[in-house]
Amino acid sequence: MAAPLPGRCGFYLEKKNRFCKMVVGKGKVFCGEHANMEEGNSRRIVCPLDPKHTVSEDRLEKHLKKCNSRLKPRPVYYVEDRNAGSAEEDEEQVCLSQRSRAELQSLILKLQTAVEGLQTELQDSVLSHDVLQEELNNPKNGESATKHLKQQSSLLGNLQQLQLLSGSRCFVEFGAGKGKLSHWIQQAVRTRSDCLFLLVERSSTRFKVDGKHQDVDARFERLQVDIQHLDLSRVPQLRQKRIPVVGVGKHLCGAATDLALRCLFERRETREEAEPPCKRPRPGPAEPGPADPEPGAEPGPADPEPGAEPRPADPDAGAAPGPGPDVCGLAVALCCHHRCAWRHYVGKDFFLQKGLGAAEFAAFCRMSSWATCGLRPANRDPPPQDPANRTGDDEEHEPAEDTEPDTFGGLVPAERRQRIGRLCKLLIDGGRLDFLRRKGFTGRLSRYAGPQVTLENVLLTAVPSEHTHTHTHTHTHTL
Repeated sequence: MAAPLPGRCGFYLEKKNRFCKMVVGKGKVFCGEHANMEEGNSRRIVCPLDPKHTVSEDRLEKHLKKCNSRLKPRPVYYVEDRNAGSAEEDEEQVCLSQRSRAELQSLILKLQTAVEGLQTELQDSVLSHDVLQEELNNPKNGESATKHLKQQSSLLGNLQQLQLLSGSRCFVEFGAGKGKLSHWIQQAVRTRSDCLFLLVERSSTRFKVDGKHQDVDARFERLQVDIQHLDLSRVPQLRQKRIPVVGVGKHLCGAATDLALRCLFERRETREEAEPPCKRPRPGPAEPGPADPEPGAEPGPADPEPGAEPRPADPDAGAAPGPGPDVCGLAVALCCHHRCAWRHYVGKDFFLQKGLGAAEFAAFCRMSSWATCGLRPANRDPPPQDPANRTGDDEEHEPAEDTEPDTFGGLVPAERRQRIGRLCKLLIDGGRLDFLRRKGFTGRLSRYAGPQVTLENVLLTAVPSEHTHTHTHTHTHTL
């Protein structure tokens, strides 16, 4: 490129081999980020709130008041580390390449012993829902969009089979991204006006579908908070409606699944007295309502920081947490087991009963990537990858890359490594099923999509144990 584009910055980016594409002001040659290249301009310095951008030194004070990275008032449902789990024991992070062959063989033997007695067969539950048929047949959709729609259709089909799309419900979508799963759920229950949709996403997402639902009866509320700090009992909309909760998620990455399970099924333990674990989250004794805060209640973590901008008056602000959500079901597409963390993991007791601990958990998490890292002979084309397994605006996550292809090639052949990776995933998910059982729920793992649609095709569902649901399956596959 011989010259910058008209109206764009004239600074040449050596690494990208092109000119900066930022728009410049009238009569300017450089954008704000590269304005220091012009003579007479004040020196630009790194923003103290976010080193990813710079600011003119003489405008620093003004910039700090409006910088997007400035400290903002925390919402009332923010409770620091509410779902983080205990930090008493940290997992041991050791790369597989740093382990000896004897250590790796010992880990594989421990894995094979631990999965004994577990159901290693996953049944197919590839379903669909009528509400997506028209969009699935839209010829304008590309391959990527079609694969997304197939997964969303199967998720809705499984929700319908579990009878979770009937009645008054609050659908909590964890890791909502653009909110497309909630959009289709709303379309499936659009005849009801008593449903609520809470879209939990920690980052500010572009191209959200929330705007399509501003004029409909069903309420869409976006909660911009990390699942780790979310207390559902403090969400004003849920406190007001007090309706059963259904947890959903499409490719809920790694530890986010454990955080979501804690958010749904674990009551909050107060500093004064920890509540005993409950068999199943049920509304307990009457708690102070939104309009009746406890007398003398002290401000909690949700209160604004000193000097922060005042938050509009909220009747729920400072109120004691409620009894917790009345969960009636769960449907979460699992993803990225290699990103799980021992601190957040809900199946610690399950692992400890099998004689395993944090060190083995960390190793199995790393080995779980063998199931989807594309292991294959060098002369073969890669298997179909989910095109959404990319960073950026896509809502799914990229499988872990195998950075040690030949380290244990002689010890563990490629086919066996893929099997071991699936067993690692199964064991980790087995701890989650055990957690759900302890909470009074019956959990189940199934394949909700084929590998040609997505390699991360396992769905975790759960319903209260006292309820019996009829399931329809197709072929059975062995791991």
